[in-house]
Amino acid sequence: MTSEESDLSLSLQSLRPSPRMPAMFIGHGSPMNAIEDNEWRRSWQSLGLEFGPRWPVPQLILCISAHWLTHGWWLTGMERPKTIHDFGGFPAELFAQQYPVPGAPAAAGEIARFLGAGVDKAEWGLDHGSWSVLKPMFPSAQIPVVQLSLDWDQPPAGHLAMGRRLRALRERGVLVVGTGNTVHNLRTMRRDLPSNQAYDWTVAFDAKVAECVREGNMDELARFQSWGEMAQLAHPSHEHYLPLLHAAGAAQPGEPVRFFNEGYQGASIAMRSIVWG
Repeated sequence: MTSEESDLSLSLQSLRPSPRMPAMFIGHGSPMNAIEDNEWRRSWQSLGLEFGPRWPVPQLILCISAHWLTHGWWLTGMERPKTIHDFGGFPAELFAQQYPVPGAPAAAGEIARFLGAGVDKAEWGLDHGSWSVLKPMFPSAQIPVVQLSLDWDQPPAGHLAMGRRLRALRERGVLVVGTGNTVHNLRTMRRDLPSNQAYDWTVAFDAKVAECVREGNMDELARFQSWGEMAQLAHPSHEHYLPLLHAAGAAQPGEPVRFFNEGYQGASIAMRSIVWG
């Protein structure tokens, strides 16, 4: 047991020790994936069915979405996190979606102290980066969910370091889920193209991410801004990349890794998703 895991066992009373939960990065893409019957959503549904037969059902889900940017780290700590529809120009059916999961105020407070984060009891909730993925995976909405913000003042290496802090939570029945995209450039998106057609730089950057993950080279993942022009094109603003660093940091060295949804939306969105453990 690491010193961090020992500290956690002393401070976290709300969750029981359990077999290690997986860590995940989910490429969430368009909000419409939450309601359309497409390959991405079906894969999220299949992944959820693996809990029970393959992994224990989580006691708590900690989700890191690309859509909650803050100064400092924050955790949602309300009894009932609201479903946030943080998008525009989509059909009424999407705005009608609700994901009425319970929160976990006691656990959020304990985890926040462990992570050095604040607790938000009123302002945020679950944005579409979280609920659009979690609702297909866990449609019964019974597992408590807390969302961890992205500290926009931190460099990428700081987000990887926070992910490493999250490792210990996996031993306490916490499913760590980062949601964003390995490539995300809405400026160059081609909505007229079918799935799995992509720019050369989309494919190249996504392949570089996959290479780093296969080799367990997480520090190189955090140096993505040094990868040249393809990095500038892949992430004009890199908030959709940062949840990958949280999930990758939460992975134990040498853990088995599995890719799925290795495809593209609109030529400049990579949907690659990853499970460790």
